[in-house]
Amino acid sequence: MTLPTSFLRPFLGACGAAALLALAPPAVAGQTQYPLTVKNCGRDIIFTQAPTRTVSVGQSSTEILYLLGLAEKVVGTAVWLGPVIEGYEEVNATIPRLADNDPNFESVLGAKPDLVTTQFQWQIGPQGVVATPEQFAELGIPVYTSPADCIGKDNSSGGDGVRTTKFSMELIYQEIDDLARIFDVKERGDTLIAKLKAREAAARQKIASLGGKVSAVFWFSSAQLDIDPYVAGLSGAPGYIMATLGVRNVIESKEEWPTVGWETIARANPTVLVAGRMDRRRYPADDITVKLKFLESDPVTRLMPAVKDGRVIVMDAQAMNPTIRTIEGIEVLADALEKAGLVQ
Repeated sequence: MTLPTSFLRPFLGACGAAALLALAPPAVAGQTQYPLTVKNCGRDIIFTQAPTRTVSVGQSSTEILYLLGLAEKVVGTAVWLGPVIEGYEEVNATIPRLADNDPNFESVLGAKPDLVTTQFQWQIGPQGVVATPEQFAELGIPVYTSPADCIGKDNSSGGDGVRTTKFSMELIYQEIDDLARIFDVKERGDTLIAKLKAREAAARQKIASLGGKVSAVFWFSSAQLDIDPYVAGLSGAPGYIMATLGVRNVIESKEEWPTVGWETIARANPTVLVAGRMDRRRYPADDITVKLKFLESDPVTRLMPAVKDGRVIVMDAQAMNPTIRTIEGIEVLADALEKAGLVQ
């Protein structure tokens, strides 16, 4: 029997929105409900729908988007230290690279993004060399910043900033979860986080008996070869890698990348020396071949047991930054220690 409209009108009037909601399809578990508010680096970012045009300023943030299956949503990238994560070479080649290092504000705007992600506040932050989040906000473009570069870190003075608490992979997992919710791919985010945690646990188990008997120093780069190098302190990604595997860091500074003289490093006599490999060429020592030649020829470093006995480990510089590749760094160090016979 068909009820007359005159009968339905009072019913809808009495039940209002509740009746309409009852007729709507139920939300899928894990599906993002818009508008979505994401708390990010002291700001609330509101999304009324999933972004469709993203500019990603920073290799790690870009690779997270790729791993979440969102490459088709990326319309421009910038700030690259090395090759893209394995398996995404062809995908990455199709996406415009706005700059290898810092893009300019106009080039980011030229890609017409409805979201900008940034790995470092150095590029987009309070003193950003590209712009501030407020400049993008004035144009209606939200900026999402990697939590690893703002939580427990002070970037108010510009540059690399100062880390006030130790880095943890939980910050990267938060970034993955945030981006997965923003783009309505929560299940993919959960799966990716689970895989990364499993890889970390497996690497830790491989050398579980280490217990601080092995020490290391991580050399990222040097502004000039004849001055003190940038080496890893306790608070950054290499500090996390070493702590995870039970390796003692001979550099006890709480700074993320302090400069320390080679004489001091030699006296500390690290068991292994980890050298960063990158495509960036801001400094001569960015080149891994230059690093290795220096270690073998410098009158101080060539006498270090780690160098003389071939215990120099080459690691992708992205793994030395607080990035999704830090897990790869844990695996590389664990494998190298095992192959060197340092694991009982």
